[in-house]
Amino acid sequence: MTQRAPSPDRRWNHNTHFHARVLDAVPDGAHTALDVGTGDGLLARDLYDAGLDVTAIDLDADVLRATRTANADTGIHWLHGDVMGHDFGQQFDVVASVATVHHLPDLSAGLARLADLTAPGGALVVVGLAKPTRLRDHVLGVAGVAQHRWSSWRRGYWEHSAPTCWPPPHSYAQVQHIAHAVLMGSEYRRHPLWRYVITWRRPR
Repeated sequence: MTQRAPSPDRRWNHNTHFHARVLDAVPDGAHTALDVGTGDGLLARDLYDAGLDVTAIDLDADVLRATRTANADTGIHWLHGDVMGHDFGQQFDVVASVATVHHLPDLSAGLARLADLTAPGGALVVVGLAKPTRLRDHVLGVAGVAQHRWSSWRRGYWEHSAPTCWPPPHSYAQVQHIAHAVLMGSEYRRHPLWRYVITWRRPR
């Protein structure tokens, strides 16, 4: 994996904040990556700058068209389609999805599909949002408000152009239960800024 010169684009919001978690999970020797629900393409660009051969898919044709134009200087493969039915013809060393799986009609089926697209020895990283129901969720929500205010003041807050889905259909507790059931051996972590991160390595 050969590092490329990083993009000067350092826009920040609650989603881009977790791109580092995705990049940290890239396995040694990884060559290919899939960004599911790429939206404005910032994660795809980060993966590309990390030296990966990146494929990025999104269901919104208008957003994808603008993203493709904005990243015309890259070799990223942009696809318009539904990850649940698209024939990629391959598996990927890294499969990543940020703020997308709550758009899918069936979370269990969605996670299983992403797992199927992950190559043996590869990593699946899902950053998502859900509904708070437990005391811990609300405590982290308070911490998230403080972190949001500090980071927004220091870095500015960027509003993405991709479609939103609110409220999320599942609670954090439900997501954790489904993740452990579908992705055996996965790690689930709840974070401030109203996000969770699921990390899973597919056995070789």
